[in-house]
Amino acid sequence: MKLETKCLHAGYAPENGQPCALPIYQSTTYKYDSTDHVGALFDLSAPGHMYSRISNPTVAAVEEKIAALEGGIGALCTTSGQAANLLAVLNICSAGDSLVAVPTIYGGTINLFAVTLKRLGIECIFVDGDASPEEIRAAFKPNTRLVFGETIANPAISVFDIEKFAQVAHEQRVPLVVDNTFATPILCRPFAFGADIVTHSTTKYMDGHAIQVGGVIVDSGKFDWQNGRFPELTEPDESYHGVRYVRDFGAAAYITKARVQLMRDFGCYPGAQAAFYLNLGLETLPVRMERYCKNAEQMARFFAASDKVESVSYPALPGDPYHQLAQKYLPDGCSGVLSLTIKGGREAAVRFMDSLQLATNEVHVADIRTCVLHPASATHRQLTDAQLVAAGINPGLIRFSVGLEHIDDIMDDARQALEKV
Repeated sequence: MKLETKCLHAGYAPENGQPCALPIYQSTTYKYDSTDHVGALFDLSAPGHMYSRISNPTVAAVEEKIAALEGGIGALCTTSGQAANLLAVLNICSAGDSLVAVPTIYGGTINLFAVTLKRLGIECIFVDGDASPEEIRAAFKPNTRLVFGETIANPAISVFDIEKFAQVAHEQRVPLVVDNTFATPILCRPFAFGADIVTHSTTKYMDGHAIQVGGVIVDSGKFDWQNGRFPELTEPDESYHGVRYVRDFGAAAYITKARVQLMRDFGCYPGAQAAFYLNLGLETLPVRMERYCKNAEQMARFFAASDKVESVSYPALPGDPYHQLAQKYLPDGCSGVLSLTIKGGREAAVRFMDSLQLATNEVHVADIRTCVLHPASATHRQLTDAQLVAAGINPGLIRFSVGLEHIDDIMDDARQALEKV
């Protein structure tokens, strides 16, 4: 099936007389006819749902759909995108290990990697996304376990060179993890370019309506975990009676371990109601992404033509420094998010944002409604000046998330706000 069809039909296939809409299994527990069957569930030797902290039928259907969209072997939903990134790292990193990441990733992820994981004994080594393969290799240490980047950086709107980083990561025998939130599988499927694990904040475009927070980890099933560097996946897990994930679950070893070990212990699994809402968003994802991209490109050209705008970052524009990478990885569009810098710095940026009437100033992005944010004052407020520069952010930068309103109305609103700058 094509992606548009998978968005509607993957994950849940009603049988004769069953509801067409995905049912909400609002239950924490599941009945079994024998103690032996329950024991087999805890031994991981029988399929089924034992407790909704680890799995639930409604959530499982959505996980299957997202895995199908990304072309992965399996997926694990979480209660937020941050939780997805955390589990994706902790699944193969422990105290004394390190990871390599680009500094243009979401500010919250920078804090997670550079501050919280550091307190847990895991070092994050940042390397410029535009670095050469030689410079990327130089960032590795013997204890480096993975590489991390974002398809479209938030809010720098730079494009991650997936193949370049995948090649270096695989030379070093570690996986590449890509946050694909802004692109979604409709615009880019990182596994096709060498990524091994994909994460999303499903709160954004996948949900699309700003009604629930969530995340997901998707496993390609293609990385060689038996290369000698990942004993946690090849050696016995004593918390599960000595199960060996690669031996017992094959290509699904990574995502299985994330669920039955980390989700079991951290408990950041979404409820059935949240998964139901997410599924509704996924059903219209292809239609919405097409409109987002069309509106955003028109707004990017509008801002680029204004004498009150210093610069615009949107890779679909021919003059954008990431235009060539966008043509390779994002030929169908670059999402509905763009960044612009108003002449006059922070004060001018704030004046423009406060003058908007249709677009809302909110701590969100990738909504059906147009919204704006001043990253230096909000999502990236905790970053130092040096970190802001590394993330591609200056005091006057505005993240402009184009919604699904008529383009004329979005443009008129921006026009009248610019007149007040």
